[in-house]
Amino acid sequence: MARHTYRCPLRWADMDAYGHVNNVAFLRYLEEARIDFMFRLAPGEGDASFKGGSVVARHEIDYRHQLKHRHSPVDIDLWVTKIRAASAVLAYEVKDDDLVYARASTVIVPFDFKANRPRRLTDEETAFLEKYREDEA
Repeated sequence: MARHTYRCPLRWADMDAYGHVNNVAFLRYLEEARIDFMFRLAPGEGDASFKGGSVVARHEIDYRHQLKHRHSPVDIDLWVTKIRAASAVLAYEVKDDDLVYARASTVIVPFDFKANRPRRLTDEETAFLEKYREDEA
């Protein structure tokens, strides 16, 4: 299956006192990759996926190496590991070529903001996610 790669710029404000990217900045990087995947790529394939909204139910991050601040972007690979009726799990690697700085996952829940409650994934959303599905190793 396919993975989505997002080229994420590093910002001066992402750096901590030790000269490496602060752990909190990694959550912003994951958010940028997720937004690019769900709100740019999905609608670009001809459907209105996820425009109704979604929320994050859980994050997990394993930091593998320090990411030093620099001017070149870092790659974030994103793929789907689980699809359920009303949630999906996205997996990520923040990396340069073969060096992985962090591995992470996010549970997303489609959300109906008018009704203020979770909703089920649509058939179109499920079909889109399925194209990026890789079973967990």
